[in-house]
Amino acid sequence: MKRVFFLCCALSLLLASCGGQKKTDGETMYSGDIKIAVDESFKPIMEEELQVYRALTPEANVTPIYCSEVEAINLLLKDSVRLVIANRRLTENELASFHARKFFPESIRMAVSGIALITNPANTDSLLTVGQFRNILTGKITEWKELYPQSKLGKLQVVFDNPNSGLIHYAIDSICEGQKLASTLTALKSNEEVIDYVSKTPGAMGVIGANWIGNVSDSTRLSFNESVRVMAVSNSGHATVANSFKPYQAYLALRQYPLTHDVFILVNDPRNGLPTGLMTFLTKDRGQRIILKSGLVPATQPVRLVNVKDEF
Repeated sequence: MKRVFFLCCALSLLLASCGGQKKTDGETMYSGDIKIAVDESFKPIMEEELQVYRALTPEANVTPIYCSEVEAINLLLKDSVRLVIANRRLTENELASFHARKFFPESIRMAVSGIALITNPANTDSLLTVGQFRNILTGKITEWKELYPQSKLGKLQVVFDNPNSGLIHYAIDSICEGQKLASTLTALKSNEEVIDYVSKTPGAMGVIGANWIGNVSDSTRLSFNESVRVMAVSNSGHATVANSFKPYQAYLALRQYPLTHDVFILVNDPRNGLPTGLMTFLTKDRGQRIILKSGLVPATQPVRLVNVKDEF
């Protein structure tokens, strides 16, 4: 019998100072006007982060651009924004591009997240191995009966959130180990669209960010969105209840959920202006508490596991 845990921050509450050394253009770490680019999968978290940040730093005007990860990093490369929230660090080629222009950006861990696999509530088959997921993504498995011989669902319809999303980048690099994704996979425009599509389509499997699956009315973060079913994933050759894990917060923290990954703040702010101030907020107590509340795991602050009830 597995036991499920939730996380509590073991933090002292530190309020950020609102001082700062002025820059020549009037921007400081706590005042000014900037745009940032955020992978669309993190929109709910960043909306809450910015709401709190604006209340604490009223002279800071931060406008988020919610877009695909590819678009977000391209904006950073073009110096159109100086801060990005993404599923990955900057690559060596991207760093070389910055270094050639005498810029030295940083990649800072902000949270621990994961890819959640969702199916229609009517689909009772909810166990999957990483190997099976890889074969689905590369087109080697195309029917539900290839996973579950008794299934009558027919064709397996896989839907992602966006053709240029960080989830697709992660799937290619970390799950498929560089293999091409099958041409039959579908990409919609957002995580919300994926959830809606899967909730109405019995044969669908959705691939979304773990922070989108939580039941907002459950403060313990131990239940999921009831409009879909969340699959349990195993690193073993054969998935069982005992060796499979759902993207509960504790399993993300312990890295027991196989599709766990880090979330990064990519910042290129040589003058230590407002982007640096926002980055500091996101990685300190207030910002990390919002990460905890979202169902993800704070990356820069300690947490503790609290045993609350049996699962399965």
